[in-house]
Amino acid sequence: MTPRQRRTYFILAALLTIGVATFFILRAFNENLVFFYTPSQIASKEAPVNQNFRIGGMVVENSLKREPGGLQVAFVVTDMVKSVPVQFNGILPDLFKEGKGVVAQGKLNDQGVFVASQVLAKHDENYMPPEAKSALDSAKANQNNSSNTLIKSDK
Repeated sequence: MTPRQRRTYFILAALLTIGVATFFILRAFNENLVFFYTPSQIASKEAPVNQNFRIGGMVVENSLKREPGGLQVAFVVTDMVKSVPVQFNGILPDLFKEGKGVVAQGKLNDQGVFVASQVLAKHDENYMPPEAKSALDSAKANQNNSSNTLIKSDK
């Protein structure tokens, strides 16, 4: 085998190794990529069904239902415009409360119920994920605009 052939085989082997490594890195990245959706986006069918993503918003007051003697919990998450029912089987964080912010990770099933595999509660009053904060702010702005329109039309 000539030096030129050895060099060609070495370059081809190196390119093949780099290609395989790139494939596995991109595959792992894609599997761990988790998108964030608001209840309004889920209601407008922007969120994928049966794929992992996060939902964020506020827990609706008096929506928390616990199965007696079990870990099954159901509650509703809202962005002040739309609401999505959430089911979770596990222990909720200590800071989880109705009327407070929450981020849940899981999948949306065919019935439109978000089945959470993980629930994260807001840890203090100053922090909220940027996506959840902007979604709540825009929902409040839309709610204020619609209430202002109703007030103006009533006069």
